[in-house]
Amino acid sequence: MKVGVLMGSASDEAKMAKAKETLEQFGIECDWRVLSAHRNPAQVVGLVSTARENGYVAFICGAGMAAHLAGVVAAHTTLPVVGVPMSGGGLNGVDALYSTVQMPKGVPVATVAIDGSMNAALLVVQMLAITDEDLAQKLADHKAEMAGA
Repeated sequence: MKVGVLMGSASDEAKMAKAKETLEQFGIECDWRVLSAHRNPAQVVGLVSTARENGYVAFICGAGMAAHLAGVVAAHTTLPVVGVPMSGGGLNGVDALYSTVQMPKGVPVATVAIDGSMNAALLVVQMLAITDEDLAQKLADHKAEMAGA
């Protein structure tokens, strides 16, 4: 069981690091890659179109400005996709937010806050915990720990 954590640019790595850290905290394998919907479209499609057969359970996609990565991923897989709009550019992430939440009918992308990669990972953990009691307990413990902090 692994989650693909994709980002459109290497400059997004620092903002996406919380997704990787959070998944690893819950014992979930993370496949961390820089892939652009615009610069590497064939590689993106190649990865996601065979993802289920290769043990992936979800994707977290961080991208800025036009932010097409999550939509392209969602178009080529039936696995859950969570989009993380990245800050930066002339509109400081608002353009990426609008791009990520405005998917066409039939191509869902769950979307978290601008630069919200930790919440993206927690959302994936919650989805996986639906059928995994051990993970559900870890998640409950995590929430209790946060409440006490």
